[in-house]
Amino acid sequence: MDDVWKRQEVQSPCVKLCVVHPEARICVGCYRSIDEISAWSRLSDEARSAVLADLPARAKTLTKRRGGRAGKRGEPTAP
Repeated sequence: MDDVWKRQEVQSPCVKLCVVHPEARICVGCYRSIDEISAWSRLSDEARSAVLADLPARAKTLTKRRGGRAGKRGEPTAP
């Protein structure tokens, strides 16, 4: 029955933690930009794969602060 819902396409990296970092302007959950998120359903598999390949580098630019807030790398963390 689960096979009914599986599609042969590059899946979204969404982890349902949808919060946009105010300075970096990327989602702190999946690291995509707002434009990439909104266009995802219209992107080709090649374009989706290109976005996915870039996400690990973006993830390194953000760090998590205590208290659930994300900051840019190099910012001091909250006590």
